[in-house]
Amino acid sequence: MVPEQHSDVVLLKEIAELLNEETNLERMLNGAIDKLLQNSNFETAWIFFIDENGKHQLVAEAHLPDALAERECRHLKKGGCWCVKRYHDGDLEKASNIIACQRIENAKAANGKIGSISHHATVPLQSGQEKFGLLNIAAADTVRFSKDELALLESVAFQIGSAIKRIVLVKQEQELALVKERNRLARDLHDSVNQLLFSVTLTARGGIEMAEDDAVKSTFRDIQHLSQEALNEMRALIWQLRPKGLESGLLDAIRSYGEMLGLSMDTKVAGVIQLPSRTEETLFRIAQEALNNIRKHADVSSAQLYVTVTSTDVLMVIKDEGRGFAQGHGMIPSIGIQSIRDRAQAEGGTADWSSGIGKGTEILVRIPY
Repeated sequence: MVPEQHSDVVLLKEIAELLNEETNLERMLNGAIDKLLQNSNFETAWIFFIDENGKHQLVAEAHLPDALAERECRHLKKGGCWCVKRYHDGDLEKASNIIACQRIENAKAANGKIGSISHHATVPLQSGQEKFGLLNIAAADTVRFSKDELALLESVAFQIGSAIKRIVLVKQEQELALVKERNRLARDLHDSVNQLLFSVTLTARGGIEMAEDDAVKSTFRDIQHLSQEALNEMRALIWQLRPKGLESGLLDAIRSYGEMLGLSMDTKVAGVIQLPSRTEETLFRIAQEALNNIRKHADVSSAQLYVTVTSTDVLMVIKDEGRGFAQGHGMIPSIGIQSIRDRAQAEGGTADWSSGIGKGTEILVRIPY
């Protein structure tokens, strides 16, 4: 018994070292379960992150049998199961043997190549009172794991939960630092370049009044027009760095940004908007890009905003009745559309659009939360 205890201690030490050194969440989780499987009787493992609505996400897996691994782990990614339900209901507090696994049964029925795996054990990943998801492990010809094996599993899960919390806190700190830097840049631009451009605009206006020669007047008008355009661009850039008004709500922020660009906004909402701050900022940035495109290319002074919120995702539609564009004709810069699509995909969502010459443009964004 002593050598086995020593082996568990060494394993926990090696896992702790890996978790402390790694800063990438995905690599950390996969590395931890790989090391667990290499130095224990466990043969396969997978990790679910589970949100407050009970929606699970497969974030790590190792040494899965063919039936569970086929078609990008579809049996692990889709559908429900007892362990996820127990976790969401608050009935799963420690490592437990799962009597029957619906996912394993479904995989076996669909594929058959499950080997000798029929059951698994599960343990919640948490740090203090904050829970993140589940660690599931299985082994061939094993219906129940021993108390010692479950105790080892709990120790590993505790280490992983603490490491997840550390990475989450580091990420939050980095995001806070990024916000502070954006605010600093916005202040600097407002206090320096923005004021200089405003001064150029006033000077050009004075030049128009003072000049007697028509050619000189025309030159001053061009300077005034260009400096005013640059001033508008600068104000839009400052808004993008520091979205004023977002603290008052997503719709107010988008409406204010549109009005700053000279666009009147017609807004309609379905559902209650209570979104995570990250989702709100993503939608706001997408709306900024779309409204910038309308101001520059649509040749209209108004736009429509529609937001529909369900229990799982939010749909945002931004529409104008402007000139529209045909695919490949460059009426809307591809970089703008690509930016919208990239932001949506970064949050697991989608972005699409429809347009035609003289028919306006409609951008549709769907993001889960």
